[in-house]
Amino acid sequence: MTATVERNPRAVGKSRGKGTVGSPPRGARDSYALFLLPGALAFLAIVVLPFVMNTYLSFTDWQGVGSPEWSGLANYRELMDDSEFWASFRHSLFMVVAMAAIPTALGLVLAAALFDYVGKHFGSRTAAILRACFYLPQVLPIAVAGIVWSWILAPDNGSLNALLKAIGLGSWQQDWLGDPDLALYSVMGVMVWVQLGFPLVVFMAGLQRVDPQLYEAAELDGAGWWRRFWHITLPQIRPEIYVVLTWCSIAALKVFGAVYVLTKGGPGGATDVPSYFSFTTFFEKTQVGYGAAISTVLTVIILALSLIGLRLQERSDP
Repeated sequence: MTATVERNPRAVGKSRGKGTVGSPPRGARDSYALFLLPGALAFLAIVVLPFVMNTYLSFTDWQGVGSPEWSGLANYRELMDDSEFWASFRHSLFMVVAMAAIPTALGLVLAAALFDYVGKHFGSRTAAILRACFYLPQVLPIAVAGIVWSWILAPDNGSLNALLKAIGLGSWQQDWLGDPDLALYSVMGVMVWVQLGFPLVVFMAGLQRVDPQLYEAAELDGAGWWRRFWHITLPQIRPEIYVVLTWCSIAALKVFGAVYVLTKGGPGGATDVPSYFSFTTFFEKTQVGYGAAISTVLTVIILALSLIGLRLQERSDP
């Protein structure tokens, strides 16, 4: 007769002393906090302290010299009635479309095409090269990319107008960055080009964890590429979609470099965004308290968007 020993699951992992089998000693766990200390101090000095100081300045009337004078909510009340701020905020919503919505949609389709079609028919190396080409704008400094695009979109000798003229579409030539009706859309086009690579790389990484048997079974059932994309790809990489949308929306709300290099908020404020509006108010107009109020409101909006994105991602997890 063979004796069977029933083990208590709660007892598994316990050792004779304190802690569990395989877990580090208590002293070692406590020492891990020392490794977090430099990062915590840097976060405190670079993020928390400047934010607290900026928030304090937003309640003052200060021109950058002398002592700040406490003004309470005066800057925020002025901000609520400031048409320039609300115009810049509307422009940032256009940037969300250009840097989050469009790149996410295009990135999904391109990632699925590279992974499911190009990788199978032309090899994974070809797909990797194309992925790197799409990601290249993310590596370029935004100042360099902005200067190059300002040359391309120049009204007189820009490459785009020269190309239109060469192919017989000279009537389509425009002052792409100088026309108030076109400037914002031109900047949006540049930002789509800049931002597209990030969603593409994230989605291709997410597709690596999808069970290939799902695609094989769907293909055997006669499902075409689009049906496989809609019913398999999208549901399986839903967490990555939430991450990309949240990350890119935050980047769109705080976009600064591209506007500064391409248009400096012009012409006539047509491309002004809250971050650039805060910059000009703070440094050029020397209305430090009012500029701090603008940046504080923008920070609160970004924090709220981050929390919403995290909440949606938690709900999407199985």
